[in-house]
Amino acid sequence: MIVYNTTFHIDNEILDEGVTYLKEVYMPKASANGFLLNPFLRKVLHDSEDDGVSFSVQFHVKNMDTLNFWLESEGRALQQELVGRFGRKIVGFTTLLEEIDWQGNE
Repeated sequence: MIVYNTTFHIDNEILDEGVTYLKEVYMPKASANGFLLNPFLRKVLHDSEDDGVSFSVQFHVKNMDTLNFWLESEGRALQQELVGRFGRKIVGFTTLLEEIDWQGNE
């Protein structure tokens, strides 16, 4: 299983609107087709939040082929929608993680 993580930094100026958009638009659209599963939204803890707040948006994905299909068919358009609405007031970077069974049970 792959964890598709995007960390978004949201300017304080649009913080409430940005978080609402992630919860009510971005995450439901991203997971609507069933390719991205188990959505999570987490706040990244920082010592200072003077210029904004960061949030981690995570989904489980069956494999890289499924993720690549989603990115081509929907993901890029969803990202463009976010940029079109907020410009540089929300910026993000993506990290791919592979789940490892730490208890030895496969």
